[in-house]
Amino acid sequence: MSHAWGYGAQDGPDTWAESFPIANGPRQSPIDIVPTQAQHDPALKHLKLKYDPATAKGILNNGHTFQVDFTDDDNSSTLAGGPVTGIYRLKQFHFHWGSGDDKGSEHTIAGTRFPCELHLVHWNTKYPNFGEAASKPDGLAVVGVFLKIGSANPRLQKVIDALDEIRSKGRQTTFSNFDPKTLLPAALDFWTYEGSLTTPPLLESVTWIVLKDPVSVSPAQMAKFRSLLFTSEGEAPCCMVDNFRPPQPLKGRKVRASFK
Repeated sequence: MSHAWGYGAQDGPDTWAESFPIANGPRQSPIDIVPTQAQHDPALKHLKLKYDPATAKGILNNGHTFQVDFTDDDNSSTLAGGPVTGIYRLKQFHFHWGSGDDKGSEHTIAGTRFPCELHLVHWNTKYPNFGEAASKPDGLAVVGVFLKIGSANPRLQKVIDALDEIRSKGRQTTFSNFDPKTLLPAALDFWTYEGSLTTPPLLESVTWIVLKDPVSVSPAQMAKFRSLLFTSEGEAPCCMVDNFRPPQPLKGRKVRASFK
């Protein structure tokens, strides 16, 4: 059965545990990453990201964020290396952002929040499909990228140009020939830990790979994100802002770093 959830006072993260008791589980995300407490692990491999622009297929406003979906029926767009074993296929990417430039990211660094965070969601090909993988402890791998206010990011512009088409909840349109690797920073140093989805059903199946270096986004580009709506056409418009979950307790988990 589906439970209504959102980011408002009545249905926001503080209420999710009522319908999704796992919200209080041992490996919930996001977390506050404290760099001085993260342990450098020389056994962590380099991250291998191989994306085929031809696998981009559509962009959707799902009422919580917007996401770009990819065809994931072969190994054209994959993640390997880093903290994971095997091959993970790219399913979609989406963003979380705030109402102002002082908040918006889900993960925080020593308590500091960025205005926006990108998540690239991949699933483990040892399982038959995404749905099956999402319920397994090693089923998903999500790459998190921080966005900080700076100069306009030309590589983000194609995504932003599509947002007018999907302003309200439920709207979608085709979105093709896009390489998500262009959204990543030049260096792929990362922190990693065992966590969960940051939205219901909050499944504890995610190996998180949070990149250390942020990429830039301009105030005008962020304003475009905030022009999207949580609401469907015909409903009183409610701007899509502050669609992030606050950091969750670490509960004894270790955060490892790929760098010194």
